[in-house]
Amino acid sequence: MNTADLKITSALASVVLYRNVVQDPVVSRLNEYLKCEGSELDKIACYSDFVACLYKEGGDLGCLLEDALRCDDNVYVRILAARKTPERYMERAFLREMELFTALTEMSAEELLAMKELPKDLPGFANTKRDFTTMIPAALSRASVTGYGIYARHGMFQVDAEGHLVPVPSPDPISIDDLIGYSLERNQVIENTRALLNGMPAANALLTGDAGTGKSSTIKAVANMFRADGLRLIEMKKEQLPLLSTVMGEISDNPLKFIIFIDDLTFVPDDPSFGSLKAVLEGSASAKADNAVIYATSNRRHMIRETFSSRDGDEIHRNDTIEEQTSLSARFGLTILFQKPNKMLYLEIVRTLAERKNITMDVTELETKAEAFALRKGHRSARVAEQFTDSLLAGL
Repeated sequence: MNTADLKITSALASVVLYRNVVQDPVVSRLNEYLKCEGSELDKIACYSDFVACLYKEGGDLGCLLEDALRCDDNVYVRILAARKTPERYMERAFLREMELFTALTEMSAEELLAMKELPKDLPGFANTKRDFTTMIPAALSRASVTGYGIYARHGMFQVDAEGHLVPVPSPDPISIDDLIGYSLERNQVIENTRALLNGMPAANALLTGDAGTGKSSTIKAVANMFRADGLRLIEMKKEQLPLLSTVMGEISDNPLKFIIFIDDLTFVPDDPSFGSLKAVLEGSASAKADNAVIYATSNRRHMIRETFSSRDGDEIHRNDTIEEQTSLSARFGLTILFQKPNKMLYLEIVRTLAERKNITMDVTELETKAEAFALRKGHRSARVAEQFTDSLLAGL
């Protein structure tokens, strides 16, 4: 191993803070190439393995390193994100590592091949030069808003079986501008969310009302609206509510703000998920995170699916039990009602959607067909308007 190889591999081996980056598949393969002392064929194989892996990630080593460093989750980043000052020895380690990664962006394919005296006609790669000694400190100065690790890369998450957060594979890109009508209702969600981001008291919110009126879309649009301000959305299923305290514990020390989103929330009597949600809504210290609010949607005002038989039985205090179940909605600090649109609003939604989708049709004919479509569906809603305009595009 020549002096240049040894210097780089020794520096990579000594990385402490950004160890995750050293273990990145591309960087680790680069390291293996630099350490390779086998035959020329072995060296070519190691080099090709590195380049093939880099191609899968875009083909530019400098860009890959920038993304990895910006989004890494380590003790130094967490200290800065918490607006604390790292120890001086940690600052020195950080600067040393940034100098190393900067040096890696200054290596060309030709230089790497020359280190091992390999043929110059082997496949090359891009390496956009970066100065991480200035770029990464500037990025980390906003870590309390941009986040770190998976929170820097993603805005919407789901919960796995153990209560860990995983990114949503294809998050809904919907924006507030995409939604039509219900501005008063949506502004309540926006202002409540803005209070959360500003460190002010924010309420857990229940968006209730008729199906297809845009309750879920409103929550996702608000999450997208404030992502750049440090807001993330965590979507949970009703059956995952027993994991709610685990999720809250995972995000409680995070500098970002979170919406816990529970869609189409409906309980049955004696539902095991009921108590988990009730504990959070009542402010249980073991279940609540100060940087999170719960936004739930439900087509039922009280969220309890009742039958006449559920009111029968021999329980002495069954009235108290029924009252507890049906009053869960009252534990939300903010309840917002999304009612079915009247004819005027429905047709406004139809006209706006038709314009956005470049549907050219006489307005009178458009509205007549829209009303007939709603009649066949049995009701008017924003969803029905969307379905109607899509049917026109499909020629149905």
